[in-house]
Amino acid sequence: MAKPKTTTMKSKILLAAALLCALALTPSLRAQDAATDDSGAAAELAKKLSNPVAALISVPLQNNFDFGAGPTGDGFQYKLNLQPVIPISLNEKWNLISRTILPYVYQENIFGTTSQSGLSDTVQSLFFSPKEPTSGGWIWAIGPVLLLPTATDNLLGGEKWGAGPTALALKQQNGWTYGVLANHLWSYAGDSSRAEVNASFIQPFVSFTTKKQMTFGVNTESTYDWANRQWTVPLNASVSQLVRIGKLPVQFSLGAKYYAEKPANGPEWGLRFAITFLFPK
Repeated sequence: MAKPKTTTMKSKILLAAALLCALALTPSLRAQDAATDDSGAAAELAKKLSNPVAALISVPLQNNFDFGAGPTGDGFQYKLNLQPVIPISLNEKWNLISRTILPYVYQENIFGTTSQSGLSDTVQSLFFSPKEPTSGGWIWAIGPVLLLPTATDNLLGGEKWGAGPTALALKQQNGWTYGVLANHLWSYAGDSSRAEVNASFIQPFVSFTTKKQMTFGVNTESTYDWANRQWTVPLNASVSQLVRIGKLPVQFSLGAKYYAEKPANGPEWGLRFAITFLFPK
């Protein structure tokens, strides 16, 4: 009797996603208004969104839908990542950029035929970044990354505290943005019965932003689990549009992913829909 209930929940999530996508099409009609008001400023704002350490307060709501996971290949996971980015000016030359990823997860048929929902573990990154690019035009940042065991279900998190380094380098020219973001996490405390964390994350990315504030991007958000010697490699492609809702700039993004490499019970493919609220100075 539990099976129909989880299927209903999955249907509700997919229906909500479809409605959000439909709503995204409505404000996109205002993209021309944003361009008419100040095309140069709007295009610059859209370009800043391709820079993970831009001095710009943003609050992305990233909806991820992954399919084909679990022991029987019919597992489904919905993950909503709340990802606020907050820049803090330290002095005339340096910024501190806080990037948080707090996930809410609903999943079914990942562990047998059961379902789980709740918060997963939080990843907190702190980047120290120069305010000006190098003489060659490169933007770089470095700092610590923390893993916080905030999961509300033991099947949604690792129940481990972790820490390590994180770094980023990118360049922007002629509408193009390309670079790489990486970090490594080691666990140092937590439930001794749970597996230790020893994982590297690497995200090479490239995107192009048009004068109409539309951005086309590709990246891979790859993770290597050193303990199990296992790669997880999703290949992501997306298209984003910056619009204005009243005076508030908002970016809508749609994307698809394919898992080129994954663990035995990992997902096959997925979809992504994101809404990013911007608060420029």
